[in-house]
Amino acid sequence: MKKTLLLASTLLVQACSHTPQTHIAQHDLLQQLKASMPIIIDVRSSAEYQAGHIPRAVHIPFWRAFTTDQLRSYSDDSALVLYCEHGPRAGIAKLGLWLQGFKNIRYLEGHMITWRKAGLPIE
Repeated sequence: MKKTLLLASTLLVQACSHTPQTHIAQHDLLQQLKASMPIIIDVRSSAEYQAGHIPRAVHIPFWRAFTTDQLRSYSDDSALVLYCEHGPRAGIAKLGLWLQGFKNIRYLEGHMITWRKAGLPIE
């Protein structure tokens, strides 16, 4: 249990870091949306998702990232971009998806709050 908490804490700290390997800039994601890449995952609650999300985002609440089958049709090296409102839930979801075998996982820089403030597209 302590190891799990330590690992989760480490990933939460990583979610708040801004190294190029762990984050994708909003402008870069917007450009990649035009090319149908990558797989964008909104890990917020259903109510938050329904209130507005990034176009083509798949909804997987962060607590379901440990057990979801929604991504099984994708290869383990598929590019995933996670976001929540501010960052912590995306860190937890990254742990769940990583434990399922996905390794190419990044966070949206600034998450949804910054995307919305920038006036970028929302469905």
